[in-house]
Amino acid sequence: MTQEAPEIVEVSKSRIACDGGEGGHPRVWLQIPNGQDWVECPYCDCKFVLKSGAGGGH
Repeated sequence: MTQEAPEIVEVSKSRIACDGGEGGHPRVWLQIPNGQDWVECPYCDCKFVLKSGAGGGH
C-alpha cells in the first residue's frame, strides 16, 4: 500500500488558515515561525511554504 504525499501550498503570508478542504477538519490558524519558511497542518499534514521574497506579514 502506498501513502499519498501531503499537499504543498505556496503562501505569501506567515499566518495561514487550514480547514482541510471540503469535508476536511476544523479550521486551524497556523503561523510560520521566524527563521523558518514552512509549517505543517497537524490535522491533514498539508505543508504551507512561504514564497521566496514574501514578506511574511499578516
